[in-house]
This record gives sequence, structure tokens and C-alpha cells, in this order.
Amino acid sequence: MLDETKGKGVWKSGKGRGRATPKGRQYDDTALAEVRALLGDRPRRRDLLIEFLHLIQDTYGHQSAAHLRALAEEMRLSMAEVWEVATFYAHFDPLREDDPVPPDLTIRVCDSLSCELAGSEALITALDKGMDPARVRVLRAPCMGRCDTAPALEIGHRHVDYATPDAVARVLADGDFHPVIPAYETFDDYREDGGYDVLTSLRATGDWAEVQDRIAASGLRGLGGAGFPSGRKWGFVRGNSGPRLMAVNGDEGEPGTFKDRYYLERSPHLFLEGMLIAAWAVEAKRIYLYMRDEYPAVLHILATEIAVLEGAGLIPPGYVDLRRGAGAYICGEESAMIESIEGKRGIPRHRPPYVAQVGLFGRPTLVHNIETCHWIARICREGPEILSSVERNGRVGLRSYSVSGRVAQPGVYLLPAGSTITDIIAAAGGMAAGHVFKAYQPGGPSSGLLPATLDDVPLDFDTLQPHGTFIGSAAVVVLSDQDRARDAALNMLRFFEAESCGQCTPCRVGCEKAVKLMQADAWDTNLLEEVSQAMVDASICGLGQAAPNAIRMTIRHFGEEIGAGDH
Repeated sequence: MLDETKGKGVWKSGKGRGRATPKGRQYDDTALAEVRALLGDRPRRRDLLIEFLHLIQDTYGHQSAAHLRALAEEMRLSMAEVWEVATFYAHFDPLREDDPVPPDLTIRVCDSLSCELAGSEALITALDKGMDPARVRVLRAPCMGRCDTAPALEIGHRHVDYATPDAVARVLADGDFHPVIPAYETFDDYREDGGYDVLTSLRATGDWAEVQDRIAASGLRGLGGAGFPSGRKWGFVRGNSGPRLMAVNGDEGEPGTFKDRYYLERSPHLFLEGMLIAAWAVEAKRIYLYMRDEYPAVLHILATEIAVLEGAGLIPPGYVDLRRGAGAYICGEESAMIESIEGKRGIPRHRPPYVAQVGLFGRPTLVHNIETCHWIARICREGPEILSSVERNGRVGLRSYSVSGRVAQPGVYLLPAGSTITDIIAAAGGMAAGHVFKAYQPGGPSSGLLPATLDDVPLDFDTLQPHGTFIGSAAVVVLSDQDRARDAALNMLRFFEAESCGQCTPCRVGCEKAVKLMQADAWDTNLLEEVSQAMVDASICGLGQAAPNAIRMTIRHFGEEIGAGDH
């Protein structure tokens, strides 16, 4: 019991005794009022922290210490919780009290492999020299999913394709930094073609197990990179007692990948119907749709069309919760995405338990990729034969290949799953003029590089493992005789170094050390192999486990470029 004769603790009065406020930063009344005005009547839930950080960033162009402290006060969180989330994501600019305020305008230039091949380094140099740093800042950025129009950059939220300094100057003079919304199939157009008839029928009299069997018969596998059989996921999730949830992974961050954007900017309702069918199958109480912040036009399309679905009575208000990423490649990993949806840093979770058992908010969660949902709708509407009837080189099905680099016509090509790199280059109009095929990345930087001599291997699930790689997201980047494989590999490792979440030492330190070693004229291949093996053996998630592929395959196939590096 407090002895009142001994004063009032830290609150006792008198010179030199106690303090007038608690420890730590004090909130500012003006900043608190501004934050409250921004949040309006939104619930102050912990999982909405990232959404609220976006509101501050979009309104002020940065996140001042005063606003972050006010947000912590309003949400009843510690400043440390807010700060660690704000500093984790690349699209936020959290400031300490004495930090300079960034310029009003930010230009982000993609420096991933396809854009580097298209001249992004020279573009960055020209923009750095030509911009007033007090008005415009130029930043490097990872893949924006616009590899088909490389080099690409973003001014505010407006993308500039085939970017040049002159094109940038025109956009700056125009002053419109909002995303350009492409023409796409609307709800009414989709309904006229029978859209949502299957969903309506299944909700009335459908058998989820029968639909799951149809998905399994088609041979559909997860198209986010892991390739898990889609026909088995629903049963696993339903095997856990409800309430169940669904999360859709739209964080298409693997450099070279842009197939999800391609489909969403053209036929969003095909994806939305597939998503709702999957949610029906597992009796999901709510869907959380996580979309990368690098796709502002897609975010606009989805927000618009989800509201249309609500107005049409196909979903209740709030059933689909559209969440906006904030620039973190690691959130493409399903458990890191779930952490981000919960308003936290995108840190991968340890397994088990798996997200089908303990996912979002501790509930069993079905996780699907955007393109997977696209195909679920097509299979349900057109039958499993749409995939199972297609065969090439002993492989069954179709694949959406994102093709970029030294080809004549970069783009998304829907081809038989057994297609080889020769078939894919032919579909993309052949090699670009003046270029001779040298090497290719079969499935994003995680898959490393293969030489042109391996031109007869089907690019599909399970066919590339004997060659030390995998198909991943089917992001195909083609290199020519004018490129060095070692430079491409260094670009890939720099990406992984920047995007490592930092949770585990093998990945965090391994990527950093590999980048330093790979800049030597002659690679120390023994030491690089040691680093690679440690990363593969001890990294928590696929980022650290797959990053060494670029190192190992360059050593294996392009030894002449890396010097006599055995030490």
C-alpha cells in the first residue's frame, strides 16, 4: 500500500523532484488533431496501422515525428511499435525531429535487371544531374512490374514507360502525378458475358468438394511461385474449425514479373469471381486482398469494382478488405504478407503452424495468388479441360510467361506449360535487333541464370530442378551477347541485399557479403560457395534460400566471366 507520507512518486511536486510528463516523446495537440482528422471515423484497430501510415504519407509527403507520436497516442500503441513499422517499408518517409523534410516530389527509377538492360543507370545519372534536389529527389527502386516497357519510373503515383529525361520533363511540366487508369472490362461487360453466374449457382446449390475435384482435375497449381496444388488447399483449410479467412497475395514483387498486373488491368472481374468462388469453398468470413503499392492503377480499379460488387449485392459491404502494401518484396512470402495485413513489419513466420491452420489473426486462412484466382474462375466457367487438354513436351497446362530483356516484343505470353526458352523467345518476336541469345533467367532472380545452350528444357514446375533452379513466377528475362552474366547476377544479389527483411543472420549478412565478393575482378568461388550453403541451410524463408542460385549458376555456367576465382 502506498505510503502517502512519502510523496507522490514521479508526480510529486517540488524543485528537482519528479517530472511534469511521462518519459519519452510527448504528443503535440496540433499534430493529434491533424491525425484525428485524417483517420475520421475509421476504427482505431491495430491491423490498420499501415493504412493510417499511408494516409499521413499521402497527405504530407512524409511522416513527421510529431504525426507518428500522435498516431501512436490515438491508436494506444507505443512509439516504438509505430516507428518500427514505418521504418520497415520503403514507401514511407518517417522523420526524426531534426531530419530534413524531403522534397515535395519523388521520382523512383526502377533499377532491376530488365530496366538495367534498358539503360536505367544512364537514366538515373541524367536525372540526378538535371533535377533541382530541393524540389525533386531521385531514388532507386526495385521492380515496378513494368518490365515490358523498360526502363520505367514513377513520378508521384504516375508511371512513365520507356522513360527518358525528356519524357520526365513533359510529365513534370504537365503536373499530373496521378496514375493513368487503363481501359478494362467493367462489371456490366462481364455480366453480359455470363460473369458471376457460376458464383451465384454455387452459392445456391454448389458442392465445394466437387468444385475442388474439378480444380484438381485441371492440374492447376499455385502461380505465385511455390506451385502447391490448388485443388488440395481448400480441404486443408476446411479441416480446421472456423471462422476461416482468405488472403489474396497481390504483392507481385519478383523482378521480371508482371502477369498479375497484366490480367488485373484488363479483366479484373475474372479474378474477383475466382476469388469469391474460393472464399465460398472454404466458407471464409472475410477476404483480405493485399495489393502492392507499386500498382496504383490496379488499386484504383479494384477499389472501384469491389464497390460495384457491393452495390450489386454480390458481397456485403466490407467483405473484401483491400489492403495496400508499402514497398517490401518480402511481403510476397505468405506469412510475411499476413503479418503486414495485421499492421506489422513483414517478417516471415516460423513453420509449423502453417497459415492454413493458424493464419490471419490466428484463424485458418486460405492464401491464393492473383493468377490462381483468375484460373479458378476460368476452370469453373469453361471446365478443367481448358488446362488439362493442353500438352507440350510431356507437360500439361498453360503458363503465363512474363517476358522481358533482349527480345523484340516484351510482354505476357500465354503458352503451353511445356514451352522452352526457344518457344518463348519466338512468341516474343525473336531476339531484339542486333542481339544474339546468350542466357536467360527462367523465373525471376530467385531462379538464377541458365545458358543459351539449355534451350530445350520445358519451363514448368519440376522440370528445372535437375538444373539447380525452378520456374518460380515464370518471369523470363533474356540476355544477349552484349550482356555479362556476372553483372546480371550482381544486380540480383543487390536486390536481395536491399529486400532482405533482416530477421535471420544468414540472409541479412550473406547477401551483403556476397555483393562485396561479387564485385571483385576474380570471384573467390570457394568463399562464395560457403556463404551460399550457409544461406540455403539456415535462412528462415525462401528469399535467403533461393538468393544463392544466381551465384551458383553463374559460377557453373559462366566461369569464363568471373576469373580464376578458386582460392
